[in-house]
Parts: sequence; C-alpha cells; structure tokens
Amino acid sequence: MASAKPRIQVTLDTELSAALAELGGAEPRSRAVRDLAIRGAEAIRAERDARSEAREHLQRIATGEDDGYDFAVTERLHAERR
Repeated sequence: MASAKPRIQVTLDTELSAALAELGGAEPRSRAVRDLAIRGAEAIRAERDARSEAREHLQRIATGEDDGYDFAVTERLHAERR
C-alpha cells in the first residue's frame, strides 16, 4: 500500500550500504534506513544533551555553586608536583 506521507531520496553510497549490510537485518531496506535514521537522531540528541549537562556542570564549578570542587586544594596539589 502506498504511503500518503512525503518520501525522501537517499543515495545508497558505500557507507550506507555497509551500515545496512551490518545492521539492516532481514527488514526491507526502506524500513532499515528509517530505523537507522531514528536511532542516529537519538544518539545525536543524547550527545548534545550530555555536552549541555557537562557545560552546566563546569559552569556550576566555576561560579562556586558546586562545592564538590575546591580550587584551593587543586592549586596546592599542583604546587606540590613542582
């Protein structure tokens, strides 16, 4: 049955072909491409969220909101290494 939703054209280049061969399973290629795109979007979103959380954590450290990091102790430890 034809879909009423818009379609996109995707070139089956070497990299996509290898990904489909490795991960596509027995599903039709169009379904496998869709699944890879959705999972890729989830991975990109997770990476973006992790970077954002890391920046926020560093900002809390820099402003002193996070008391789990003591710059004076770090400075002393670095001085002891010299």
